[in-house]
Amino acid sequence: MDQSTDRLTIERLGLIDYATAWELQKKQVSSRQADEAKDTLFLCEHNHVYTFGKSANQDNLLISDAFLASINAQKFQIERGGDITYHGPGQLVGYPILDLHGLNMGVKKYVDLLEQSIITTLSSYNIHTKRIDGLTGIWLVDGPPRKIGAIGIKVSRGITMHGFALNVNTDLTYFNHIVPCGISDKSVTSMQQELGKEVDWDSLQDNYVSTFKDLFFS
Repeated sequence: MDQSTDRLTIERLGLIDYATAWELQKKQVSSRQADEAKDTLFLCEHNHVYTFGKSANQDNLLISDAFLASINAQKFQIERGGDITYHGPGQLVGYPILDLHGLNMGVKKYVDLLEQSIITTLSSYNIHTKRIDGLTGIWLVDGPPRKIGAIGIKVSRGITMHGFALNVNTDLTYFNHIVPCGISDKSVTSMQQELGKEVDWDSLQDNYVSTFKDLFFS
């Protein structure tokens, strides 16, 4: 379903290699900075990959390069904030390329709304989440703290890149090979694990896009 508007372009990229999506983001940022493109939301899945933010501790990757290759995963050092995280099939990754000046908001409000877009989307599946002071990301409300969504962004000349990752039908065993976001004493979860069933991918994207548009462009 095409849910683009006159102010926002939605591009569903499907399963895409991380390096390809990264280059696509950078080109879109340049176009947006030159006012040659509208605000854009890329939605995708990635092949298995670990990414290191600017402040990442390299020791938070717990496996060797040889083991990395054996599990068909890659690793990249990138320009977003934060530590190490994992992306893979069954995880909804969103890259908003937005002009914050045009939206009349600062970075803090942007991050708050990005987190809220995940919290609101999850609530429609009866998965109740919250923010935890001092920790990035989205966490389950009930029971021991379990992270279901990660946030990591970069803003350059008012234009955003990178974004969020929501564990949907994700193989969580890949998180065993890292200290996710540098947090060693809390676990990760997925929508599938919490609901006990696989989540319909297209419906989830529709729900997320609707929520995103309501929060940022209503």
